[in-house]
Order: sequence, then structure tokens, then C-alpha cells
Amino acid sequence: MDGRLSCETDVWSNWLRNHRYGGDADYERNVRSRVAVYVRRVLDGAKLWPGMTLLDIGAGEGAVGLAAIERLGARLKVLFMDISPSLLRHAEALALCAGVVSQCRFLNASAERMDPVADASVDVVTSRAVLAYVPDKLAALRQCYRVLKPGGRISIGEPVFRDEALAACALGQTLAARPADHPDRLMRLVQRWRAAQFPDTLEAIAKNPMTNYSERDLVRFMQNAGFCHIHLEFHVDAGDAAPMPWEVFINTSPHPLAPTLADIMQTQFDADERLIFELGLRPSIESGDRVCTDRMAYLTAVKPYL
Repeated sequence: MDGRLSCETDVWSNWLRNHRYGGDADYERNVRSRVAVYVRRVLDGAKLWPGMTLLDIGAGEGAVGLAAIERLGARLKVLFMDISPSLLRHAEALALCAGVVSQCRFLNASAERMDPVADASVDVVTSRAVLAYVPDKLAALRQCYRVLKPGGRISIGEPVFRDEALAACALGQTLAARPADHPDRLMRLVQRWRAAQFPDTLEAIAKNPMTNYSERDLVRFMQNAGFCHIHLEFHVDAGDAAPMPWEVFINTSPHPLAPTLADIMQTQFDADERLIFELGLRPSIESGDRVCTDRMAYLTAVKPYL
């Protein structure tokens, strides 16, 4: 196994196991319900047929692959690929419990180096929330192109975090223009929180793989990788956030590379700042008096017959 992968592994499994749901069963059900929508859209784009072999890159706990098997039953083979051995073991255990493990293979590899998968050996490639974290997205898509049979499809659903980072940057610029003795201490703490979870300068945004691209760049990467019949749907859903207990909110993080708010408050705020921050933010979190925006890019494409 690539040594670089092994040192990153715990980041992904730790987030999925410990920081995605904040230890709250109700919030976990809410998140899993939203994830099921993402998975359904990715599989709709895959256009699965009996007898196909599907490769799901960044399989995580196996949500996409297991849902695909649920659609087609024994008539589908699935390769679950992830950089985390821990998550692969978990996905394998779920497949075993579902009685479908004989249809599955579990491969430890990165999206940029799919060495265990032979050229032109799969009919469909899927990914959900994977390319967003890959430094060389074009390399990953070229690997997808390599392993697909001619006429094979790729269907992906990726979060687009650029706007969150630009908002953090804009807030930082606004605060920098204020006098140092400005009385609004809360917004400075909010900016510190945002900057701990997303890059907050234009230079940092340009360097970070999560934020240095837009949904249109994904189309360009697909084209440069050799795909044809590329279709993009960019979904932006903004609405009132569901009320959340404060302790649940501070013990979640928006993505695997971000610390939880609880960690940020403990390591970056003093006792007085923690009090100001909680008094200022907690009421809106627990009442749901805030807007939550979800940005997802769904792309499908085809490997042409040469």
C-alpha cells in the first residue's frame, strides 16, 4: 500500500465514525437521508444494466455500491475502492450482513492511482464526495477513463466548497477594514471559526484542492481526460436549517479535513471568547434560525469508442 495513503487513512474513517453525526442518532438519520438523495442521483446517472461491473471510487462505508446492488440484485458486480482499509473493512462487513459479499471486491487504492484495476475492465465508474479532496483531479479522471471499457459511463456527485471559502475570505477582508477596537467581537470569532474549517485568503483558496476549482472546471477536467457526452447539473439548495442541540452542532465538522467547532473553541478561543461565541450563536443553532446552503455538482460522461 502507498505509504502516503496509510498516513491519511484515519482522517477519513475518523470523520465518518466520529465527527459526521456529532454522536446524535436524530442528526445521523437526517444526514443519511440527505446522502441517500445524493446516492440516488449518482446511480440514476450511471444507467446501470444487468451484467455490468461497477467501480465506486472513494467508496467509504459502501453507500453507493450497496445501493447499486439493491437496485440490480445479483446481476451486478461492484468494486469498492478506498484509501482507508478501515472503511473498506466496514463496507465488507455491511456487504456480508446483506448477503451480497460474493458480488463484491474491496480494493485499497487512491483515485489518482487505481493500480488494482485493469485497463478497460469496468462498465461504470461512480464517485460521491471524492474528487473534491483529490489534489490532481485530472489524473483521477484519466484513471477513470483508463479503467472504463469503450462506451462505459462515469457518474459523479461532488460537493463544491468554493463559495464557503470565498465567504470566509470576504468576512476576513471586512473585519480587516475595521478598527482594532471595534466592539463587535462575535464576528471576529465567527471568522476565526470559518478560517479553521476553510481557506480564508485568495492565495490559500487557490492552493487548496477543495476550493481551487468550480463546477465548470469539472467539465473541463472531464474533457481533458478524453470523455464525451458530458452533462453537468449544479444543484444549489438553500433553506432553513433544522434545529440542532448545541452539543451536537459543535461536535460535527463540515468535511473530513476540518476540525470540529468544539476543537476550535478549545484550542483557539480563551474562556471569555468561548462564552461570547456560545451566547451569540447558540440560540440560532438550537432554534434553526439560520440558512443552510448545499452545493452539489452532478456530472455524467462517456468513454468514446475509438
